Amino acid sequence: MNQLDQLKQYTTVVADTGNFKQLAQFKPRDATTNPSLILKAVQQADYAPLLAETVAAHAGSAPDQIVDQVLVRFGLEILQVVPGRVSTEVDARLSFDTAATVARARRIMALYEAAGIGRERVLIKIASTWEGIQAAAILEREGIRCNLTLLFAFCQAVACGAAKVRLISPFVGRIYDWYKKSAGSAWDESANTLSNDPGVKSVAQIYSYYKRFGIETEVMGASFRNVGQIAALAGCDLLTISPDLLAQLQASDAALPRALDKNAAAGADLQAVSYDEASFRYALNEDAMATEKLAEGIRGFAADAIKLDKIIEGLLASARVLA
Repeated sequence: MNQLDQLKQYTTVVADTGNFKQLAQFKPRDATTNPSLILKAVQQADYAPLLAETVAAHAGSAPDQIVDQVLVRFGLEILQVVPGRVSTEVDARLSFDTAATVARARRIMALYEAAGIGRERVLIKIASTWEGIQAAAILEREGIRCNLTLLFAFCQAVACGAAKVRLISPFVGRIYDWYKKSAGSAWDESANTLSNDPGVKSVAQIYSYYKRFGIETEVMGASFRNVGQIAALAGCDLLTISPDLLAQLQASDAALPRALDKNAAAGADLQAVSYDEASFRYALNEDAMATEKLAEGIRGFAADAIKLDKIIEGLLASARVLA
């Protein structure tokens, strides 16, 4: 078997892309999107007609409503290819507003349901801020399943577990990036690969903690820089992988053994911890990497959301001129 097929023996493989025309060749169960991936897709010639059609069909709606229609339209196309779930992200500009996040998530889910898609096939992606985690707790009680993203710190994972979030996406590659940049010329690549990779270690710690204490939240490693990081987390509940890395896995027949084991993790010698708002914020503040990467991630997704807004505004303006 190639490495992709080997990985599928231990882990649910998820495609990390808005390019639904690439999905079928890799046969992932689920797919994830984010504002950056959708922005990248809509600027490609293959997807421009889909964007224009969706914008035209909802030209009388408010701009933020049109954006949600575009996101859901891509999600619907993805769901025709994957048998499982799609993750659709709430606007990152709402990351510090619990009530607004809940309202936007409900609206996105209503659009999917109006299209005949059941709630079990959709995950609402929300940034792992304190406010985002509280929004997810509310949504989960309503049967709206959530994927908490931009997760870099252990305290974020613990709080998500306490909120009974369905799934979290700890970011492997961005953690690796931060530590490598921070170390500068002192960075030793050979000493920080596979199980010693700081991003891999973060996900392995969360995975072990969840299994040790029977937390049902699914762990989905995300944001990979190389196949080695993926191999070091084989056995994780899910891994969301870019098409480029999926292709590399598919092209290799090298052995890819299980790295994480649920039964072994359940017996780990760990202490249970908990966080209220104050202790959560302090723990996050104490983790310079997580604080910086969370803020950077929200800014990046918000910037791409603004770019998508402008593309849609341009299409609306052109339609008005033609009219």
